[in-house]
Amino acid sequence: MNALRLMFALLLPLIGGCASNVSAPVVDRVVVPAPVQPAAVEPRAGYHIVKKGETLYSIALDSGQDHKDVAAWNKLDDPNVLKIGQQLRVVPPDEGAPVAVAKPVQSSAPVEVKPRAAPTPANTDNFKREPKGGKIAYSDEALIKARQTTSAEKPAEAKPEPESSAVAKKPTSETEDADWIWPANGKLIASFSEGGSKGLDIAGKAGDPVVAASGGIVSYAGAGLRGYGNLVVLRHNASFLSVYAHNSKILVKEKQTVTKGQKIAEMGSTDAESPRLHFEIRRQGKPADPQKYLPAR
Repeated sequence: MNALRLMFALLLPLIGGCASNVSAPVVDRVVVPAPVQPAAVEPRAGYHIVKKGETLYSIALDSGQDHKDVAAWNKLDDPNVLKIGQQLRVVPPDEGAPVAVAKPVQSSAPVEVKPRAAPTPANTDNFKREPKGGKIAYSDEALIKARQTTSAEKPAEAKPEPESSAVAKKPTSETEDADWIWPANGKLIASFSEGGSKGLDIAGKAGDPVVAASGGIVSYAGAGLRGYGNLVVLRHNASFLSVYAHNSKILVKEKQTVTKGQKIAEMGSTDAESPRLHFEIRRQGKPADPQKYLPAR
């Protein structure tokens, strides 16, 4: 028994040494690179990059343009199909085009300069003039001739040409403000706010009349803009649009000319919690506070 214990004591260091030489397992670590975020693309001048949730109607409204014009400028086969990241022209194609400048024609041929012929000496038998600075004896005849010579040598004064009608000042009626009235009777329940509401909300009953706040042309009539329900958009001039949303019934068609105060829709609650009119005024496509334009009431 003692001999067995002695043998085990002698073998124990050897077993420990062998165990210490066992190598640790190798673990392969794979480093996964972080996804590269695409660089933001800046739109070209006069273009808009389509973002998630945008439609042709919303892009046209925010650009102050007619949605049919935007579709035509971009040759869209299906205006309802847009791709995120797609660039759309939102200004007329001829806008911003470089203006041709006429340059004088330069000739490479040398110009021949001929010497001027010497003037024929005048007959000085009856009247002789002294060199410049000299004196002539006074007489009535000499005074008359001196006046005739001065009048002939004096160059004719250039008269300003009348302003051409082609460069007359362009009328500014296209960019002047429109003549506004309130589009509906009712209590004001929401006001315009920067970064919030883009217009006014006017409460009322279903079927209450909605009238054109100013004369113009129907740019859009339909329900293609999310959150606006049955919508009418009027173009008043080159600068101003007006928006009428949540209608229960639309009474006008696109391209129709309407007058100020004309009934264009009936109040409703499409895409709204209760019957109301959401009204916006947009200048160059940007929402403006309607109460700065509407008469006080």
